[in-house]
Amino acid sequence: MALCKWVSLIFIVLVIMPLLISSDHSLSPEEVAQIPVKFLDHAKRQELFDFMVGVRRKIHENPELGFEEFETSKLIRAELDQMGIPYKYPLAETGIVGFSGTGGPPFVAIRADMDALAMQEGVEWEHKSKVPGKMHACGHDAHVAMLLGAAKILQEHHHELQGTVVLVFQPAEEGGGGAKKMLDEGALEHVGAIFGLHVAADYPIGSVVTRSGPFFAASGFFEAVISGKGGHAAIPQHTIDPILAASNVIVSLQHLVSREADPLESQVVTVGKFQGGGAFNVIPDSVTIGGTFRAFSKESFIQLKQRIEEVITRQASVQRCNATVLFNERDKPFYPVAVNDKNLHEHFRNVAGDLLGPQNILERQPMMGAEDFSFYQEAIPGYFFFVGMKNESQGKFESGHSPFFRVNEDVLPYGAALHASLATRYLLENQPKSTLPKGSFHDEL
Repeated sequence: MALCKWVSLIFIVLVIMPLLISSDHSLSPEEVAQIPVKFLDHAKRQELFDFMVGVRRKIHENPELGFEEFETSKLIRAELDQMGIPYKYPLAETGIVGFSGTGGPPFVAIRADMDALAMQEGVEWEHKSKVPGKMHACGHDAHVAMLLGAAKILQEHHHELQGTVVLVFQPAEEGGGGAKKMLDEGALEHVGAIFGLHVAADYPIGSVVTRSGPFFAASGFFEAVISGKGGHAAIPQHTIDPILAASNVIVSLQHLVSREADPLESQVVTVGKFQGGGAFNVIPDSVTIGGTFRAFSKESFIQLKQRIEEVITRQASVQRCNATVLFNERDKPFYPVAVNDKNLHEHFRNVAGDLLGPQNILERQPMMGAEDFSFYQEAIPGYFFFVGMKNESQGKFESGHSPFFRVNEDVLPYGAALHASLATRYLLENQPKSTLPKGSFHDEL
């Protein structure tokens, strides 16, 4: 009997009391609406702003490609250690998952990608890339700085968090499908929702851009080797010309969208690679072509993949050539459609409206670009949005993947505050309901 009393007492202390305490800390609607404002003020403090700028510039100077972000990951882990934030490492080679809050449910994740691009930086400034042929030309350095800034805000308020915020630092967004590997290795275990962002050069500072439903297309890549019989260009009758066959293939591939796809459904098939021959007067033995295909539904995407292979092999056969088609999903995994959850869309509009004002929440049409955040959205409810950074007084900001891409560092506080606010408010609005039966504890204690 005494043992039962002790077990009951421990249960109340460890389970019931935290629930009672959390209910005592319930906030009024006015206090909830002030959370994003408070967090943005915090993010704009000189100390935190300088911290984010410093992190971003260090990463920018030392860009690393997908699954090679070892120094970037080391820097992040050092900062998390300084903040006292526990984390798991490694996931997906260089990925990190940190935890701020109670360590218990509910769980919500916020994500930043870490990888750079294989291109030479064309911007001349003090913190230009020190690595030849590599550059942060898509803002992932800023994304990491924002998430670390959000981590600082959350950690300063971690006693107020009513759940756990999972900080996802992900490798290899640029074609490597790092999100899928993070997911496969348990990065989102117990997580109920995830938020991600991207800087946008074509929208004004202080605005956000998003939409509910499909946002980015499903995406895949293909490569085909079309083989014939080479020979002298002056006697084509003794050859089997793979260049002619490849040319017919490319024209026929365009008919997949113009004649087989629903005109009201967006699809793309683009051949961006054509390699064959090295002399004006020689017909080569083979030609290699490659490209990408996009669609906004899983069914259309699968159909495109099937038809691409059929068109290439059969058109090559018409020209007496053989063709081998590779989709290379291992190195370049197919990205699913990125779909913003409709319930999280309302949550986002409420939080961003309190932070920026409803007039600064802009809507954007779906894009044929791809984003591996979609792997998370396939597994759990997810939400992705853009943070504007255009400021006419600072000159033109080039779009991503340009060697002249720049980041307006004034955007960093907005990204950090949005991350922290979306997560904190999500936890408040998704508290686990007590399932204790009536009379589960009584006077006998």
